[in-house]
Amino acid sequence: MTLEYILPLFWYMIIGFAIIMYVILDGYSQGIGILLPFAKDQHERSMMMSVILPTWDGNQTWLVFGTAALYGAFPLAFSTLMPLLYLPIMTMVIAILFRGVAFEYRMKSKDHAHLWDRVIAISSFIVAFMQGNILGAFVEGFDHQDLLKDALAWHTNFAYLTGIGIVCGYALLGSTRLILKLEGRIQEHMYRVAKKCLILVAIAMISVSVATPFVDPVLFKFWFNIHNLLFLAPLPFFTACIFGWCWYELNSKKHDKYPYFLSYLMFIGGYIGLGISTYPYIVPRSITLWQAASPIKSLLFVSVGAAIILPMLIVYTTYAYFIFKGKVKDVIKY
Repeated sequence: MTLEYILPLFWYMIIGFAIIMYVILDGYSQGIGILLPFAKDQHERSMMMSVILPTWDGNQTWLVFGTAALYGAFPLAFSTLMPLLYLPIMTMVIAILFRGVAFEYRMKSKDHAHLWDRVIAISSFIVAFMQGNILGAFVEGFDHQDLLKDALAWHTNFAYLTGIGIVCGYALLGSTRLILKLEGRIQEHMYRVAKKCLILVAIAMISVSVATPFVDPVLFKFWFNIHNLLFLAPLPFFTACIFGWCWYELNSKKHDKYPYFLSYLMFIGGYIGLGISTYPYIVPRSITLWQAASPIKSLLFVSVGAAIILPMLIVYTTYAYFIFKGKVKDVIKY
């Protein structure tokens, strides 16, 4: 295999790794924001926010890294996807900005913290929903020459279905993270919330899985090809087992760590399904990752930067979560 083949594939995996790291690390943060209105009082909301505050800003570094990597390694894909998805992307970015501002003001506000809680909840919902919209539009694929004429190319029933699915998934991550980090009444409350979220995620994942083969003839042919069954069957079986295990843990309440990590395994299962459905396209059914890749000299140049930045991000993230491990006992103030 030549560098022309290996380097685009290498960068495809790097971007995929950055995306899954963002989902793993910031997904629970968005989920806790979505769940703020379901807290029983202001103290519970403050405790929930205390779980987010030490690491929330560092989590979003992975989103920035993944976007920059897409721009540097696959400029054709970046220039194609951005105009098509401009509205949901800009809506997501604006919501992220409002969310960050609300975090800071909430920590200083004495009389209006509940108002900033609403801003955080609404912006977290919008961020999650827009990410799901983008994901749904990506899976459906683009005939970019035609869709560039349509500013609402992402506006489809399937994209909205995936948007709701991501909201429910992030809420599950948030509730299981709170089970892991908190104790007492809040933890008990989040066990009940997590079970409801798990049911919603199961419904959403089944709905998306059933709908995915029908959004494009190529996907239908791939998923219903008898020769692919042995290759594809373990994925839904694995995901179903994880769902069952998570439901058992939420009911037994024996291990407060397991629901959190099992929730992420569900996302990884869905992520693998997404990769299988879209590979080798980086703009599905339109542009492959090799067609979209930068020249080899450019890829070699940015690979040097990635060799420096990526380990630093991993070390920083690992150290930050190591420092703030354990239960949150009191409300964080600064």
